[in-house]
Amino acid sequence: MRLDTPEGNLPPTRRSMAASLFFAGYATAAVSSCASPVTTPSDELIVEDVHITGAGGYSLPAYVARPAGRGRHPCVIVVNEIFGIHDYIKDVCRRFAREGYVAIAPDYFDRAGDPAPMTDFQQILAIVGTANHEQVMADTEGAINWLKAQSFARNAIGITGFCWGGTVVWMASARFPDIKAGVAWYGRVVKPAAGRWGADEDRPWPYDIGGTLHTPVLGLYAENDNGIPLESVEQMRASLQAADNPSSSQIIVYPGVQHGFHADYRESYNAEAAADGWARCLAWFRANGVG
Repeated sequence: MRLDTPEGNLPPTRRSMAASLFFAGYATAAVSSCASPVTTPSDELIVEDVHITGAGGYSLPAYVARPAGRGRHPCVIVVNEIFGIHDYIKDVCRRFAREGYVAIAPDYFDRAGDPAPMTDFQQILAIVGTANHEQVMADTEGAINWLKAQSFARNAIGITGFCWGGTVVWMASARFPDIKAGVAWYGRVVKPAAGRWGADEDRPWPYDIGGTLHTPVLGLYAENDNGIPLESVEQMRASLQAADNPSSSQIIVYPGVQHGFHADYRESYNAEAAADGWARCLAWFRANGVG
């Protein structure tokens, strides 16, 4: 099978690990030696490792960040890239928490291992490949159910995700009525060509559900994405419009940027596009009842 992932060929850099449910550091297969990752403080927040009930009753770890103050808060499910739950994903959760959200990042790959400390893409993809579509959907439902059971969470749930997680956003938004809005960052939208990674699983892709999607999803994509050609993004736009776009979903393409433009620990990071996408993400949630 051809190794063809949106992540491309990224330089390995080794970082130290600390004891936690999750890898402490940035994904070693992707971190840039010249990166200056954003670090969001956790003061006035509650940050914790929890377990949710995932597919088949599995006790799935999840990272949670939320405001420390009393009251019930809107919620966001944060879906990771192929590198799992590392410091970038945790920081995104804290960013949402500082905006007043309960943010939860389920560890979708926990059954098979932790890809974050790895530098070998074949090993990483072997772990990611174990998380099949129906398992991921059931794990996402577990996150929804966990949020609905918390006294500090309102039933105003959004979902956002990056790369692998961006695809999950489209599919979960189509599956679960409790999700009121989604923001998908550069997630694959059409089935990979035969022989490419991810093509073997018999499953639907965002393009397949675009015409019946009723939950509003904002897609944020890169013009120069080596793994997601603009042709496929235009196919997704056409799919959304097939039923007069009942969800009011939108797709934005950022000119001149690459896949992973929001990932501040990578060489592909683009501060301007990342800031604009983040502002659009927050506005999208608030305009659609998640805020």
